[in-house]
Amino acid sequence: MNTCKKTKNYLFHSPSKPLLWLVLSLLLGVLIGTSAAIFLSVLEYVTQVRIHQPMLLWGLPLGGLFVGGLYHYFGGAANKGNNLLIQEYHHPVERIPLKMAPFVLLGTWITHLFGGSAGREGTAVQMGGAIADQFSRLFNLDSADRQALLLMGIAGGFAAVFGTPLAGMLFALELMVVGRSKYNYILPLLLTAIVSHFVCISWGITHTNYTVESVPALTTLTLVKVSIAGLLFGWTAILFVKATDTLSHLATTKIAFPPLRPFIGGLILIGLFYSIQDTRFLGLGIETLVDSFTNPQDYSVFLLKILFTAITLGTGFKGGEVTPLFFIGATLGSFLAVYLQLPIGFVASLGFVAVFAGATKTPLACIFMAGELFGSELLIYAGLACLVAYLSSGKHSIYKFQLYL
Repeated sequence: MNTCKKTKNYLFHSPSKPLLWLVLSLLLGVLIGTSAAIFLSVLEYVTQVRIHQPMLLWGLPLGGLFVGGLYHYFGGAANKGNNLLIQEYHHPVERIPLKMAPFVLLGTWITHLFGGSAGREGTAVQMGGAIADQFSRLFNLDSADRQALLLMGIAGGFAAVFGTPLAGMLFALELMVVGRSKYNYILPLLLTAIVSHFVCISWGITHTNYTVESVPALTTLTLVKVSIAGLLFGWTAILFVKATDTLSHLATTKIAFPPLRPFIGGLILIGLFYSIQDTRFLGLGIETLVDSFTNPQDYSVFLLKILFTAITLGTGFKGGEVTPLFFIGATLGSFLAVYLQLPIGFVASLGFVAVFAGATKTPLACIFMAGELFGSELLIYAGLACLVAYLSSGKHSIYKFQLYL
């Protein structure tokens, strides 16, 4: 017992703080990277099952009823999702419940198995945050160190799911306060993100490759066109946020019993699907997302994805908003490329990150994500598109507990 106490004191008290963050970064990286690998492996499996068994869509209402009931009766604070992490960062009241991780994991798998339109970022971030916060309980860390742990969990989850450690680190830093980031813990965040990423891929996880075949010359005209696209990407981010908020408000005010909300949402999605007979808007939609880099998309594609996703998430299904935002941005960019007379993959890649920047208020993360996913030659253009989208979308965000300067 005395040995454990001495070890704890050595690790967790000055002047040994660097060792504390090294140990925690490595430990969290392994745990979060492994959790993300399990999550992504099963997610890919249930997606393939749904694709080969299209009649599973008819189970979406019952799947929603189960997820809604699970969260209603047993979820507690975990119902707040990503916003709980932000809320606890700013105004700590209680520890993030560990059950948040398995709950969101199961809820996301069920959503995708039956065809709900959702993503995966929210799941990874919530898992990472829930796992990380248990160490603050275990070692009774102070509030500042607990804040660092939450950010490390978020960075690790994001990096592992998307294969972008730099973007994961910056996403965690930008998420909490719009316009101001705390860089005190930048090294442990980066280390956690890197370890999570490499642990995840060491389990055999592969990430989607996106090809940008042509990047235009840096001219004034090109920058003007990119700025116009950025403005439209920002307005699209507003549309997504408003659509999701509106559906969530309607579901909350019109359907008193929470488990019935995703049940009814599932019925609406079935009706919507059979009215258009198009599977592109079910699940993640990765095939359409990749296709948008080489083939121009119709304007209806990004609009319908907004509608499907707003109904899915607004009525209480689980998952993330980020992959749908990638889909929406890339397909909109693919559509705009024809009229802007710019390469399709180029504008699709800008939309991919810029709509995300506008809807999450994390422009730096999105700029570096463009570099990690598409290559450094896009950084200047991505920087312009993301900043314009960020500014033109105002304070509209998918995260309601973000603070603003």
